[in-house]
Amino acid sequence: MKKLIAVAAVAAAFCSAFAEMKLGIVGCDTSHTIAFTKLFNVEKDPDLKGHRVAVAYKWGSRDIVSSTNRYPEYIPQMKEMGVEMVGSIKELVEKCDAVLIETNDGRPHYGQALEVFKSGKIKRVFIDKPVAASFEDAKKIAEAAKKYGVKFFCSSALRYTDNAQKARKGEFGPIRAADCWTPISFEPTQSDYYWYGIHAAEPLFTIMGTGCTEVTAMRNGIDDVLVGRWADGRIGVMRGMRQTVPGGRYGGIIIPQKGKMIDMGGYEGYKKLLVQIVKFFETGDVPVSPEETLEIYAFLEAGAESVRRGGTPVKLSEYLEK
Repeated sequence: MKKLIAVAAVAAAFCSAFAEMKLGIVGCDTSHTIAFTKLFNVEKDPDLKGHRVAVAYKWGSRDIVSSTNRYPEYIPQMKEMGVEMVGSIKELVEKCDAVLIETNDGRPHYGQALEVFKSGKIKRVFIDKPVAASFEDAKKIAEAAKKYGVKFFCSSALRYTDNAQKARKGEFGPIRAADCWTPISFEPTQSDYYWYGIHAAEPLFTIMGTGCTEVTAMRNGIDDVLVGRWADGRIGVMRGMRQTVPGGRYGGIIIPQKGKMIDMGGYEGYKKLLVQIVKFFETGDVPVSPEETLEIYAFLEAGAESVRRGGTPVKLSEYLEK
């Protein structure tokens, strides 16, 4: 009987901890910080299981104007939503149970992630896109997570469009090909396609799966097109549009082996991504493996290199085997 009571007490404590998990956000230079906190703290969506953003650390980019000009607006909003602002990542880690690195600028991500990993307290971390500003830093994050026994994942919300997920689960049968598109802009401090191209690359890999071996890229001043060849011969296309077109900013076409082409759909909000983040924080089950994340960013890196080489194919092994 005593053993049963003890087990019940442990189980109750386990469930209670999940019921009121305190989340910490690093970086208040992105609209994601505000949008995510509203869903957790203000709307209190029941699918987010009662967890809340309890604490946040301001920085963030220090020199990208489109990011730094958000601090004066976003910091007061965070406080209004009941979030405590702290002066360091060390202090943030002490006051939360799991961390979301939301910094819009990928350059600090490795240093920020390493500080969280090394704390020994936080074992589950979400890193918002881009995972880093360079492929070298992306690899270092994955290596550090393994070294310190921390689980992490990175994803764009576009991964969780309904039809992209259905394709991933095999509901449309074997997939022959996919074309995905996104608006695109360039930030000189980041690898070319990390800044916004990720919103097309993420659903592309969700639909096609891993196994891309090379990329050929073209650029004409209006569109950037990255054509990936998978090991089994399939071809997937990512299009970055510098000029918006009617009918939606984000989207894609799924081409099954059999049957009609399927509209992937577009941006469907952040909730589906946050639901996955919550599940990950609660269970430790990683929804996107570090290996898949590294392949996606190698694809984007190879695309940028292909442009520099005048549109010749670039193998992902140039990055994944380094």
